[in-house]
Amino acid sequence: MPTLSAASSVNQSGFQQLQLQQARRNADQAEQSARSLSSQADSAQRAAAQAQEGARLLSVEAGQAQDRAGQARQGVVAQESFTRTSAQIGEIYTRVAEKFQVIETPQVVAAAPAVVNTQGQVTGGNVNVTA
Repeated sequence: MPTLSAASSVNQSGFQQLQLQQARRNADQAEQSARSLSSQADSAQRAAAQAQEGARLLSVEAGQAQDRAGQARQGVVAQESFTRTSAQIGEIYTRVAEKFQVIETPQVVAAAPAVVNTQGQVTGGNVNVTA
């Protein structure tokens, strides 16, 4: 008949095997959980990198839009200046014309004397200088 210490030893050995199996299961689950979390972290880092690149591109586009807006404002200022200057020149021209009452007169050209060439033809006469 087995002794009490032999039975106790078998029970203790069986209990240790159960504990070892449980520890292995716990280690396997922890390792699987670590892999899953690592994979999630990698995905999150990729998404963050893509978001950061998107933000950088948007920042560049915003800068370009700001430059275009500045150029458009400069164009408006130049157009306003041109319009004012044109109006001022028109006013000055009108005042000068009123003061001097400039009248354009047609240009009169004297007729050239007629010449008879060696073939007996008459050449010369009036020359039209109006272009």
